[in-house]
Parts: sequence; structure tokens; C-alpha cells
Amino acid sequence: MLEVLNHPLITHKLTQMRRKECGTKDFRENLDEIAELMAYEVCRDLPTNPIEIETPVAKCTGYELSKEVVIVPILRAGIGLLDGIRRLVPTAKVGFIGMYRDETTLEPVEYFAKFPSHLEDAIVMVVDPMLATGGSAKDAIAQIKKRGAKNIKLVCLVAAPEGVKVIQKTHPDVDVYIAALDDHLNEQGYIVPGLGDAGDRIFGTK
Repeated sequence: MLEVLNHPLITHKLTQMRRKECGTKDFRENLDEIAELMAYEVCRDLPTNPIEIETPVAKCTGYELSKEVVIVPILRAGIGLLDGIRRLVPTAKVGFIGMYRDETTLEPVEYFAKFPSHLEDAIVMVVDPMLATGGSAKDAIAQIKKRGAKNIKLVCLVAAPEGVKVIQKTHPDVDVYIAALDDHLNEQGYIVPGLGDAGDRIFGTK
């Protein structure tokens, strides 16, 4: 499933981020706020269990989350989405994964990975601002599946059609949530119109 979260507040904040004159502070703050707004929609179908509670007035049946949520940012830009989602799901645990592609073999190499236990029982949100070629997300999801994860959601800010197709082909069981589906990738692999290098803009490294 692909869902484009076409919400007025999300599109407004994303427009601010796309502006080339948007500085690191404003870029990071808007990304943080968008992450929280997206989390609301991504969590819409989280499973719950009924629970008997007592209010100051009477007993009643309420509901609580029945599965653990694990957020996995793809390093490094994925960190920019972490705090916004955790504000909405403060009980969520966090894993991290870093990938690079070997220039000789062209095979993905995992250079860092740290996950909570029992991924097989959790709802895992893999987060990365950009879904361009889809290579990093595809490889990260494959590595997370090797750790036992079965219920995975990919959450990205901006995607290119090429990247979406890669995920849908290689991981058809993964739901993809994005704030915007852009036009295409250019020869350098950047999303057009996109917003440039999200990692550099989040951390002010360029």
C-alpha cells in the first residue's frame, strides 16, 4: 500500500522546507513537526486491546495499544524524523541502521545496526526523509526482516516514483507512507523538484 498524506498542514510545512533559502533551524523544525503529523496518520490502524478501567465517576472499557512500536531511522537523515514520532508515541523503542554500498561489489554493507529485542512481535516504522532510488530503504528493510520483523511501515517525507516502485516490487508487504510524491529522479539521483540533500540540510553540513 502507498499512501500520500495530503494534509494541508503537512503540505504547508513541506513547502517551507523546499525553499532553497530555508535555513537549518527552520528546516529541522518543520521536519520535526511534519513527522508528528505523519505519525498520527501512520498510527491510525495500530491494534488495540480493550481494558477495564475506573474513572472518577464509574468503571468503563478503554483501549490500549496491543503491540510494541519500534522506530528505526536510516542513518543519518532518518534521525530528523525521530523526535516528532516519539512525541506522539512516547513508549516507542528505537533501533538504528546504517547502510552503504560497496563500490566494487555494489552490494549493500551494513556498517551499524542496533535493535530492540522481539522485532517479530512489534510494529516497525522505518523512517528516512527521502525515498529516491529506493536502494537504502530496500536494503535496510531486508536487514530488518532478517532480524525477524514482520509488520513494517516505511515512512518518508518526499519520494520519487522510481523509489516507490523499487519498494513495491521488493517488499510488497511493506506499507509506504509519504508526504509528497514528486516527479522523477535527475541524472545525479536527486528527487525533482525535491528539497536537496536532506541530511546536509538537517545537520548544516553543506
